[in-house]
Amino acid sequence: MNIMNTNALRNGIALIFGLGIALFNCGAYSAAQAGEQVKNTGDFKPDTVYRKSCSVCHGDRGNGKGRASVNLNPQPRDFTQASTLTREAMINAVTYGRPGTAMMAWKTRYSEQQIAAIVDYIRGRFMLAALDPRMDLGRGVYGHFCQTCHGDRGQGIKSADLGGAAPRDLTAPQTQAHLTRERILAAVTQGQHGSPNPAGFAARLSQENIDAVVDYMHKVLLPDLAESGKSSTAANAPAAAGQADMSQPMPKGLAGNIGRGEKFFMANCATCHGKLGNGEGPRAYFLTPKPRNFHDDYSHTALNRPALFTIITNGKPGTVMPAWGKVLNDQEIANVAEFVFSTFIHPKSGSGAKADKK
Repeated sequence: MNIMNTNALRNGIALIFGLGIALFNCGAYSAAQAGEQVKNTGDFKPDTVYRKSCSVCHGDRGNGKGRASVNLNPQPRDFTQASTLTREAMINAVTYGRPGTAMMAWKTRYSEQQIAAIVDYIRGRFMLAALDPRMDLGRGVYGHFCQTCHGDRGQGIKSADLGGAAPRDLTAPQTQAHLTRERILAAVTQGQHGSPNPAGFAARLSQENIDAVVDYMHKVLLPDLAESGKSSTAANAPAAAGQADMSQPMPKGLAGNIGRGEKFFMANCATCHGKLGNGEGPRAYFLTPKPRNFHDDYSHTALNRPALFTIITNGKPGTVMPAWGKVLNDQEIANVAEFVFSTFIHPKSGSGAKADKK
């Protein structure tokens, strides 16, 4: 009886063990299949892989400060400072993992070509400042002259030293919708009306340093902007200083009515911009940043009809300028834009406008 029980127990253990091996092999086979499926797919995107599989440790900005990093020892790699990390070493780490760390091997999940693509994405997205001396120069210039106001990520820092002004949040989608390298260059060089540094850095920085910090901001600090391929040639986007074509007509085939635009401006806009368009309306004293002065160099070189139409429609993030597109129709916006353009910016220009006062 005891022998029979013992044999039955042994057979049961063997059966369980055998089932375990079978399940393990099945799981391994399924995992391998899943890996092959990813390898064979045509929509492989390194940036998506990074966000889903790598950013939890290495961070969304590649600085080693992902959500899981606080519990890891050693800490994940900070790619932004990895100036000596070679491409070959990175491919090897992604392929085989790193013993003694949380870095696992990905060779059963992705092909050699896909691993190389992931590595190239990391190097191009997060390591430019570490690998390119010019980008490193730009990072230094930004840290010395810009970070105090704009923050380490370009997010803008409200400071009492600036009189309560909040520098523009360069990471905001509303800002990036109109931001190009040309606009960044113009703002750094010539300054921005109503900002804590309205004169710009042309007199304080060399052209080499200005170009370096602009490229650092465009390619490293705001990489989504660089990847999107945004260009100042967009028809309805505010143009960069010195770049605007003042002969461009009003968008959507519209022709603004100056008289009607003047009535709306005097009733709703002059309190900030002033009746003369000089940014000195009765409310201007209390506002930071100050309202736009339509007589300054920036306005005369950048604010053409499409730019004004866009700004009036969408408003200006970080200012009290509202999005009038929520309460006015396109024709009414064109009327105001034409009045401002023909009266303050290009007073001799009347093309595309209906000048009657009715």
